[in-house]
Amino acid sequence: MSSPRPHRSRLLFALLTTALAGTLTLHPTAPPAQAAAPATFTHPGVTVSKPQLDFARTKVLAGAQPWKTAYDRMAASKYADLDRTPKPRAIVECGSYSNPNLGCTDEREDAIAAYTQALMWYVTRDARHAAKAIQLMDAWSAVIRDHTNSNAPLQTGWAGSSWAKAAEIVKHTYTGGWPHQNRFATVLRDVYLPEIINGSNSNGNWELTMMEAAVGISVFLEDRASYDKAMATFRTRAAAYVYLASDGPLPRTVPSQNLDTRDKIVRYWQNQSTFVTGLTQETCRDLTHTGYGISSLSHVAETSRIQGQDLYGTDVGERLRHALGFQAKYEQGEPVPGWLCGGSLHLGLGPVTEVGHNAMHNRLGFAMTNTQALTERTRPAGTNNLFVAWETLTHGDNPA
Repeated sequence: MSSPRPHRSRLLFALLTTALAGTLTLHPTAPPAQAAAPATFTHPGVTVSKPQLDFARTKVLAGAQPWKTAYDRMAASKYADLDRTPKPRAIVECGSYSNPNLGCTDEREDAIAAYTQALMWYVTRDARHAAKAIQLMDAWSAVIRDHTNSNAPLQTGWAGSSWAKAAEIVKHTYTGGWPHQNRFATVLRDVYLPEIINGSNSNGNWELTMMEAAVGISVFLEDRASYDKAMATFRTRAAAYVYLASDGPLPRTVPSQNLDTRDKIVRYWQNQSTFVTGLTQETCRDLTHTGYGISSLSHVAETSRIQGQDLYGTDVGERLRHALGFQAKYEQGEPVPGWLCGGSLHLGLGPVTEVGHNAMHNRLGFAMTNTQALTERTRPAGTNNLFVAWETLTHGDNPA
């Protein structure tokens, strides 16, 4: 009578093992249930706040380092040129790796220039810089109607993130007038936001950058619904981009990507099959693209903090901290172990560490030894000519 019991036990064990295997290979991340948008938006409030701008300005005018050198580097760049001529296009066509490149570089660099001129205005109070930022934004808002080809969502994210930062500073700190401000807002709402708000199933840096732009544009427009939608998508993607041991044996996934087996997840993670805390979905691709993703993680977290919901204290901050530390140690020269990316990494993280380092080390007190060493070695951080610019100036050891 007792002989069937081990058989039933083995059967039950097999069923449980099968069920558990299924849960291990499908680990989606649900978006946060609560609304993220503030009841009242803080301006300027996209990545950099007025108190942060005031701190940076005070340090520059006092000749204090590293801010003065960071400002000097920005002021000497092509983006600070008061003679810059905008090059707007009605249709910006960007293929894979910007081939074709029909207005792609022009748009990104004019957007960075607008942000640079806005920062120049804030530090110097020279109205010519505010006027130049306005000229750049007006030139594009008068013409741009669409982004096309395969890189359109990413291109829109890159340019849109810089446009939003520039517009925030000019609108909320310059009193000299901006007659076509509403036209610029309309273009952000009708041309940029629809291209990015629904996200992307490409490599994770795409969606993170797109959500950075969507969050920034939503702040400028005071669009609470778009802010909430973008932030929910961001939270899901952030959890699927940086691995933590607490995620379980496999990284979290974005449900719409149907990464429902271990093999699919490994392929998506650039064929990396060993998962350790701080590894990102693109580490084994190269650290440059990984840097894009990390940068947008920090930018959205910083915007959220300014708007009253501090994501640094959530898993977003933990993922950002570990992602920075993991990549920084190899960027600093630590030998790459054989289990990681076949023992070889393509370095070049870029000027992306200041915002996250300032938040997690200076504000929250985490040691971040490797990130600090890399940040200090590469100061003053410049621009990647895509969507990251001048962050030693704006966020380096900034307590505001």
